[in-house]
Amino acid sequence: MKNSLFIAFILSITFVFSQEIPEKKDFKVGLVLSGGGAKGFAHIAVLKTLEEAGVRVDYIGGTSMGAIVGALYASGYNANQLDSIVRAINFEKILSDQIPRKSKPFYEKESGEKYALSLPIIYKKVGIPKALSEGQNVLNLLTKLTQHVGNITNFNDLPIPFVCIATNLETGKQEVLNNGFLPEAVKASGSFPTLLAPVEIDGKLLTDGGIVNNFPVDEVKNMGADIIIGVDIQSGLNKKDNLNSAVKILNQIVGFQMYKTLDSKYEKVDVLIKPDLKNFNVVSFDKLEEIMEEGKIASLEKIEELRSIAQQQIPKEKFKIETSIEKHYHIKNISIQGNLNYTRAYILGKLNLKKRDSTSYNKLVESINNLFATGNFENIQYKLLDNIDGKTLSLKVKENRISNFLQLGAHYDDLYKTGILINSTAKHIFNKNDVVSADLILGDNIRYNLDYFIDNGFYTSFGIKSRYNSFDANLNFEEAAVNKINLVYEDFTNEIYFQTVFSRKFAIGVGGEHKHLKVFTETISSLETGVSENKKRRLYFDNSDYLNLIGYLKIDTYDKKYFQKNGAFLDVSFKWFLGSSDYNNNFNSFSQLKGKVGFAHTFFNRITTHFISEAGITIGENNNRALDYNVGGYGENFINTFVPFYGYDFAELNADAFLKSGLTLRYEFLPKNYFSATANFARVEHDLFNAGKIFENTKTGYMLGYGIDTFLGPVEINYTWSPDHSEKYWYFNVGYWF
Repeated sequence: MKNSLFIAFILSITFVFSQEIPEKKDFKVGLVLSGGGAKGFAHIAVLKTLEEAGVRVDYIGGTSMGAIVGALYASGYNANQLDSIVRAINFEKILSDQIPRKSKPFYEKESGEKYALSLPIIYKKVGIPKALSEGQNVLNLLTKLTQHVGNITNFNDLPIPFVCIATNLETGKQEVLNNGFLPEAVKASGSFPTLLAPVEIDGKLLTDGGIVNNFPVDEVKNMGADIIIGVDIQSGLNKKDNLNSAVKILNQIVGFQMYKTLDSKYEKVDVLIKPDLKNFNVVSFDKLEEIMEEGKIASLEKIEELRSIAQQQIPKEKFKIETSIEKHYHIKNISIQGNLNYTRAYILGKLNLKKRDSTSYNKLVESINNLFATGNFENIQYKLLDNIDGKTLSLKVKENRISNFLQLGAHYDDLYKTGILINSTAKHIFNKNDVVSADLILGDNIRYNLDYFIDNGFYTSFGIKSRYNSFDANLNFEEAAVNKINLVYEDFTNEIYFQTVFSRKFAIGVGGEHKHLKVFTETISSLETGVSENKKRRLYFDNSDYLNLIGYLKIDTYDKKYFQKNGAFLDVSFKWFLGSSDYNNNFNSFSQLKGKVGFAHTFFNRITTHFISEAGITIGENNNRALDYNVGGYGENFINTFVPFYGYDFAELNADAFLKSGLTLRYEFLPKNYFSATANFARVEHDLFNAGKIFENTKTGYMLGYGIDTFLGPVEINYTWSPDHSEKYWYFNVGYWF
């Protein structure tokens, strides 16, 4: 009885107290993050303060950079992890879609690195690019960072429900993105006009959401938020004196609409955090520390309000993610969607991936870059889906709708003189995977190059080439009682070949060639009579047609085409001269084997050593002087058997075999500014081994130079000399070599 009375007493007290102390309400907090490019770093500082105050974020909505930060936070990252992520990003590389040269197709490495300007041809009219970047690097980064939620297509199912805003370019209205492929949605929200290309989602062309709604308060409130915390990193419209750049003017135009409704949105915000970012702009990516400090200052001013909110929430365990990437994935299957003009074999060949391969995540990103580097795809979405005993790589590609281009270049050097390059390139004209490229070079020496190539990826590819090349030069000539002759050289070559590329690093090819070679001088009429009295009379060194078999092996891992810092290069070619029209009646079938190898390595990121060695031999008897190896001069685009050698004049040394080696020391004293010094040595003889006396009659040459890496290509001035003679030479060139 006493126990029963005691229990009744305790229950009555509990009932009384339960009536006096109301149940604690669990406030749902919605976080709104505005857009503002680099100024969005301030969002991360604010998130740190929210976590310090104990605020639990239940919903997130963002636009542009606010969408990017918000999506990562919504996917499970904490503020400190986001801080580490942004500090590790090279934003210049990410935003400009810089792709390592090693990712470029082998064909592009050989033929495509000579144009200063590339313009799309749209509906038979020359246009301009949609933006500086397609944003594939941005998509790659977002895909990598959100791979742990890659299978979630409803953004309400993320660890924190999320929404972002984009602008429909056709209607000018906002699009609320709360489902789909998260990286793609976020990229669309952040595609700042002219900087990142628009994104097509479900048939709608979308761009930066800041144009129509840079502060999505209503959208977050509609998700169910009781309290809205807004972080606005906008700085208002600029005065005319401050509108002094294209970025600021474009940002001003974008801001006209957003500032009209901003005051009414502020009224719906319970806690407004507004960092003072007027001294920064959307591309101030180098001011991370300063921007984050302003975010910290502004959020700490609201710390008591934030703590008060936190006290009215029930703490919950925060979602934790494993930020490390699996070391290796076993690819059980590969699915591809969206390819129309490029075959599955082509895509897999560029990815360098097959079923049952194993790969790491970083290698997978390299594979995606390899495919994107072809220029044939606007964007490439990829997911790794769980399979029973491995992963399925799911690819969704969007082919580039522009397949025709006008490309331009300009060049000057001491041999070819001035040249203006006009190129027309068209893709998938006759077959899937094919490309037609036509170069017309106008200037002191008119030339052309025509290439047709069918790239079959893993399988053997097929190509046709046609070339006309001509120049005239004053050469040292010790015969016929003259010191120099003016030589006119014309080459017309047509090739058909088959090529296989392995790992994007080396290529093997075989084919056939027709070559017409015309080499003459009007300085002398014959080797016997010497100087010609009749200038119309010519001495022909060659005026013949040749049928040849060709083969080659090429390896190219250089990081750059010019001013290389790292990598290796190998080019071995074999040519068998089978038949000739034989203008001089002295032809015998013979062959030539020629090779070039190079290694570059950089120390302390500024000092580069670059070793190059070349050799060529003749197998059989060649009685045609025009087909001997002609060594000497400076240049990057020598054709046939012409070989550069510093310290001697162009083609000054002549024999049916040669061996040369050179070492260059290059110092980058300012970004893209180089001082260089080269020493090279050569033997140009019929018998290279010379009964063991391989250093006898070795020629020596040296060069000092200064070069700048510009958007037109290399600009160089070089001074060369040799202790073998008293002559000195200056060489000057501007622009990509072609």
